[in-house]
Amino acid sequence: MESPKFGEDKRRLKDQKMEDEDLEEEEEDEDESSEADRKRSRSATRSSKKGGSCSGYAPPQLCQAENCSADMADAKRYHRRHKVCEFHAKAPVVVVAGLRQRFCQQCSRFHELSEFDEAKRSCRRRLAGHNERRRKSSYDYQGEGSN
Repeated sequence: MESPKFGEDKRRLKDQKMEDEDLEEEEEDEDESSEADRKRSRSATRSSKKGGSCSGYAPPQLCQAENCSADMADAKRYHRRHKVCEFHAKAPVVVVAGLRQRFCQQCSRFHELSEFDEAKRSCRRRLAGHNERRRKSSYDYQGEGSN
């Protein structure tokens, strides 16, 4: 039979492992945020997983799009985390905070339409970084084959 302390430690390790997995699933935008933002994000994640509030009431999560009544309780973890329903995550135009925007798949945020090329779902800034990485790896590969 396990001691109560051992059971608590085991549960704490399991909770920490789940939190670590959630943090790993986050998009590459961590490199752009400050260290303070990361710490704040982690502490908010931990407190919300443990119940956070004393009242036991958790407000229903809603999609950020205006007039969207999608039930986020049944949504995938990704959509709940970023507060966007599946429909609006893929929509070419969404009104958020009174502005016509689009959800960026790379940043996991809404940007104004001017930040996108045509119907693409990733903003120009992220696409530029992606293309630069592809060019670097392509160049490295070609350099190895020329010996």
